[in-house]
This record gives sequence, C-alpha cells and structure tokens, in this order.
Amino acid sequence: MSEIIVIAHNIRSTHNVGSIFRTCEGFGVTRLILSGYTPYPSVEHDSRLPHISEKIAQQIHKTALGAEALVPFVHYDTLDLACPELAGYSLVALEQSADSINLRDYHPPEKVALLLGEEVHGITPDLLSNCQAVLEIPMHGKKESFNVAVAAGIALYQLTR
Repeated sequence: MSEIIVIAHNIRSTHNVGSIFRTCEGFGVTRLILSGYTPYPSVEHDSRLPHISEKIAQQIHKTALGAEALVPFVHYDTLDLACPELAGYSLVALEQSADSINLRDYHPPEKVALLLGEEVHGITPDLLSNCQAVLEIPMHGKKESFNVAVAAGIALYQLTR
C-alpha cells in the first residue's frame, strides 16, 4: 500500500473538512495538509481569535467525530508544493482536465500526495502544472462532479487497493 499525504487546498466547508479528516483516518493517511482558506481545527499558538478558532473546531468535529485528533495535520496560509514534507512524494491532483487519466488506470507509486481543490472551481492551472498526474473519477450521471469529500473517499479507496 502507498504512503499517502492529502492536501486540501481552498476547501470552503467545515463539513467537507471534517469528512476529509474522517476519511483520511479510515484510509491510514500519513498527514493532512490544509492550505489556503481551508478551515482548520485549533492548533497550538493559533493566531485566530479564540471564539473563531473554537467555533470552527466544533464545526469540523461535528463531521470528523474525533478523527481530527488522530490524523496529523498542518495548516499553511499558502500552498508551497516544494515544501520539504512533500519531498519524495509523487504529486497527483484529483481534477477533471483535458490531460486527466481515469483514476482506475492509475498505479500509485510508493509515496503519493493527493491534491484536492476548491469545491466549485477546482484546482488552479498553476497548481495542476506542478502535478505529476491529474486523476479523474469517471462520471455516469448528469452532474459533472462529486462533492470534494466524497471524491476524496473514492480516490483514497482506489489508491489504497
């Protein structure tokens, strides 16, 4: 099984973040990187106002059900794909694009960093250009995409098979 880091970049919903925490815990993800405006649980030396930090932590906990205390995570205001903790990982994006490959056809290397993007607009082209692969979940219904937390679960299932 691959060693996996998940990067949740510019995810707006605390419910999605909580669900991603819970899913990461269930699949044994090594680390969760929360970046951009993605909400995050309380951390030591939190720069946010205490009542804001506590409110967001409670909202995440509502869906994560304690997984936020089990999955190691960090938060960065900006996403640096060249950060040392991603060294040695193959960076793959979960996104629909002209260059994407079917998730089922991807054979993960030993170390994978899975990049998830913003709920409505996805992953920006500049971030996609830094990825070794862009993975797409085939859609068979009328909607164009899955919810980001659901998509993360589908991708992690496939990556850990």
